[in-house]
Amino acid sequence: MIVKKRETIMPRLSVLFMAALLSACSVLQGTPQPAPSPTNYPQEIQRSQTAELIKIGTVTAVVRGSPMDSEAIIKKKAAAAKSRLLSHHYE
Repeated sequence: MIVKKRETIMPRLSVLFMAALLSACSVLQGTPQPAPSPTNYPQEIQRSQTAELIKIGTVTAVVRGSPMDSEAIIKKKAAAAKSRLLSHHYE
């Protein structure tokens, strides 16, 4: 009798686990949003706002120190290139 209950509970739990896992993935993926209006300085945008944009270049920085130091250098490079929008993609 106990073995029968285990055999019916495990498939139900696995289905419940898979449903929870798939719903968590959909929560993490944002819906596309329009990019903000252009300004005189580069604005940071989220990955969900890049769907309608065309990539015009890549800026990289290798710096010893904190991540804030590299972000500051990337923002300076983007401002020097007269970029309107800036999206961070960490790897």
